[in-house]
Amino acid sequence: MPTVCDLLDRAEPSIRRSKNVDLWRTSDARVNAEELLAKVIGKEITSELLDDSVTPAQVRRYETLVARRAAGEPVAAIVGYTDFMKMRLLVRKDVFIPRNSSEFLATKAIARLRSRKHPVAVDVATGIGPVALAVARAVPKGKVFGLDVWTPSLKVARSNAERLRIRNVQFLKSDMLSAMPSKMQGKIDVFTIHPPYVARSAVRGLPREIKNYEPKVSLSDNSGDGLGLVRKIATDAPDWLRQGGWLLVEVSPDLSRQVAAILRAGRFKNVKSERDSLGATRVISGRA
Repeated sequence: MPTVCDLLDRAEPSIRRSKNVDLWRTSDARVNAEELLAKVIGKEITSELLDDSVTPAQVRRYETLVARRAAGEPVAAIVGYTDFMKMRLLVRKDVFIPRNSSEFLATKAIARLRSRKHPVAVDVATGIGPVALAVARAVPKGKVFGLDVWTPSLKVARSNAERLRIRNVQFLKSDMLSAMPSKMQGKIDVFTIHPPYVARSAVRGLPREIKNYEPKVSLSDNSGDGLGLVRKIATDAPDWLRQGGWLLVEVSPDLSRQVAAILRAGRFKNVKSERDSLGATRVISGRA
């Protein structure tokens, strides 16, 4: 019977060479292969397991999962979960899969909230709520809202909050800030948003594993430049923020200057680009 190492060595090039798979780094192909095999054998892949034998039934199941990945289906959608800031979040096929890059957004929000007496945070376009959940867990004395228009994502977000026993977060179906309680005006310390920033004309050119498996509402706001929701939040947020409160916007590095200009054109001061550990601008911040 083949070993764990044998199966990984077969699967890795199949994933790496696929034109349907969008890998940030080529080494991610091995990571994908390990995550799929861990799902099959029920154990995290470690060096101690590499020489273990795998049953024929497990081989067949694994080959099926690898074929799905090579066809472009995201690993998280295949295994049913993704890890975000040491939380295991359940996912399903009709929701946006959180990216690890959003951990930087959550970290920046948490740093601004911890010093506040009664912190309040709002995560707009929250999806399945990774940033809202991370903030709520890290700042247990705070009150957190997660807002989104996509009902399937909100159902998953609420389910994850219950499963993780995070009680200080509330998920609302909301077109931007429309469902926020009016009594919260002027009381928000931090807004976070990872908007759907792909320009309308660019959606067709997205990698297959994104455009075929992610809900379109999570990819583009249907504006010409993809920044319609950024302009909307930059206009609306100041009325909700406390004096000195923050708006944090996560975008791709190539859009950072445009987003910074939108915040400066609004009522925000101290607008700056915040770079992650790799030196890439991931978050644009502005202060009310």
